[in-house]
Order: sequence, then structure tokens, then C-alpha cells
Amino acid sequence: MSSLNLDDFTDLIERPDGGVRRDAEARRERLAVPPGSLGRLDDLGEWLAAAQSAVPVRPVQRPRVVLFAGDHGVAELGVSARPAGGAADLVREVLEGGRPVSVLARRLGVPVRVVDMALDCEPGTLPAEVVRHRVRRSGGRIDVEDALSAEEAEAAFRAGVAVADEEADAGTDLVVLGDVSVGGTTAAGVLVAALCGTDASVVTGRGGLAIDDLAWMRKCAAIRDALRRARPVLGDQLRLLATVGGADLTAMTGFLLQSAVRKTPVLLDGVVAAACALVGQRVAFRAPDWWLAAHDSGEPAQAKALDRMGLEPLLTQGVTVGEGAGGLLALPLVQAAAALAADLPERPAPAAPEADAEPGADARRGAPAEHGTAPARDA
Repeated sequence: MSSLNLDDFTDLIERPDGGVRRDAEARRERLAVPPGSLGRLDDLGEWLAAAQSAVPVRPVQRPRVVLFAGDHGVAELGVSARPAGGAADLVREVLEGGRPVSVLARRLGVPVRVVDMALDCEPGTLPAEVVRHRVRRSGGRIDVEDALSAEEAEAAFRAGVAVADEEADAGTDLVVLGDVSVGGTTAAGVLVAALCGTDASVVTGRGGLAIDDLAWMRKCAAIRDALRRARPVLGDQLRLLATVGGADLTAMTGFLLQSAVRKTPVLLDGVVAAACALVGQRVAFRAPDWWLAAHDSGEPAQAKALDRMGLEPLLTQGVTVGEGAGGLLALPLVQAAAALAADLPERPAPAAPEADAEPGADARRGAPAEHGTAPARDA
């Protein structure tokens, strides 16, 4: 019998420090720049202060991109513009520096970590540090079978928890969370539709590499069929992930929840991260207080999930490439908010009125005498 009890996260996760946030808000009122003139940067700075339990807020100096990777069996149905099993090639391009996330990470000086959970390739073809948490090769076709066994789901969830602990122990002070997958947006659509009680057509998007209308219809049908399998297990989030998620999405959910336990802020990249966050919210309602939505990718399932969690994207640039690229675009905004909150000077305190040096000084300066008597005139 499994010893993993997701209900424990409800007790383990605390909200960011409300008292510190009030202190940060009070300090913001004293800054030389008028409150509200920096827009959302004010809120971001105060959110970071609460997350760090520090006023003034500390700079974000050790951010990291963490990408969970996996292939999904549902890609065999032609729901993606990429070939089934093609996520391993994307991972190699990320590692070799040829993907958008690689370029942005180099420019910003942010390390990128890739965690293989279910890539459809031989483990020996990738670095050992990438594959050491792998649970299986690819995932089940979620329209007709479970993505994972119960044992594989638990192993994947625990792997995500372990990665979150490793990052927290290494001093990572903010994580950009993304995925590298083929078929992952289909699984994400199923999770969002199931948890929000919507139909498949409402959450079916075009994916990172845009699909044509025929592929969109195949994707919608796959989400519809998988949704029928998801609804009976909505009360058990780990079983839901095993049924229609996959190893990468299950690990991302574990990572998000444990990051909240460890008080590590997370920037959510795209629709897959948003879907996992929605599952995490169902597990522990306070967990989303530790997450920021980096950007709006235009995927309908992402918009649905973020709205349900009350998270407003920081950017709207139409970036659909995934892999943490949109999250990295939002990172400088968060760092700027921290710098402004910490480094802007406070207004000088108003000077206290000077006390008279001697009694009667006002009269000698020509001030009116008390009780309404006028000063004497010269004869």
C-alpha cells in the first residue's frame, strides 16, 4: 500500500507571510515614487517580500529553469504537429543550446535543468543527470488507457518532490517551470476540462507548433474520450494524474506542491504548468499563493486554469513555443520589481517645527500680541 498521502500538503503549505507583506506595503507608501505609479511592479515587489519574509525584499539572484520532459502516447493519434516520440530531440536541442529557452537563458545567465520523466528514447542517449529520475518510456494513450500505473504515478510524484527539495537546498530563489513534451498539451487540456467541468472543445488549443484544423479535430476528440475516463477519478488527484496526465505532469505537480512547502516562488510557463498547478490547487488550496503566471500563451486551457486559480499573467506576447521561454521573458520583470522595491529611496521625514528659544520671541519679531492687542506703533 502507498505511503503517499497528498492531503498532507494541506497542512504543510502555509501562505506567504501576511505580516511581512503589510510591512512591505507600508514601506512602499514611504517611497519617493508615488504609490501606484509603478503598476503591477508594486504588487510583485510586495509578493516577493512576503515569499522571502524580508523587508526590504532581497534581489532574485539565483533563479533556475526547470523543465520536465516526456512523450505521451496520445501523440500517436496525430494531435501534435511534431511526430510522436519527438520530445527527446527537443531535449537534445535544449541541451545543445539551440532552442529559444537556451538562448534566453544564456542571455540572462540562468541555468537550465532538464528532468526526463518519460522520453521515448534509450536512457543512454542523454546525460545521466537528465535521465536519473525517469519513470518509464513514453506514456499510455490516455483516450483508451491509463497514462501510468499507480506505482509509476507515485514514483513520478516523488521525483518531482525530490527535485523541488534539491533546488531549495541548492539555494535557488525562484524557479521558471516548464515542460518539454509531445502530446503534453493534450493531457493538460484533459486535466483542465475535468477540473473546471467544461467540454473538450473549450480547452482544445493549437499547441506549441500550431496544428491545422484536421489535427485540431483529432485533438478535440482525444480530449473528449480521455475526459470520459477522467471524470470518475476526480476525487483522487494522484489517480487522476495516473489516468490522464503522464509522468512529466505528475512530477510537475509534485514539484509545485513541494516548492510551496519549501517556500520557493515559481513562475509558471505555459498550459502544461498551468494544468499541473490547477491539480496542485485541488490538493492544497494555499499553494497557488507561491506561484506567478509568467505569460498568456493563447492556449484556451491555460486561460481557463489561470482564471480558476485567480492568477493574472505578467506578459501577453503570444509565445507558444513552451519549454520555459515565456517564463524567462517574465523573469526580468520580477527582478526589476525586487530591485525597485529594495533600492528606491524613502521620502525624507517632514521636519519638526522649531521651538522658540526665549519667551516673548514672537512679540520681538513683530508678531501680534496675545488676546488680540496690536503691537505698539512708534510715536
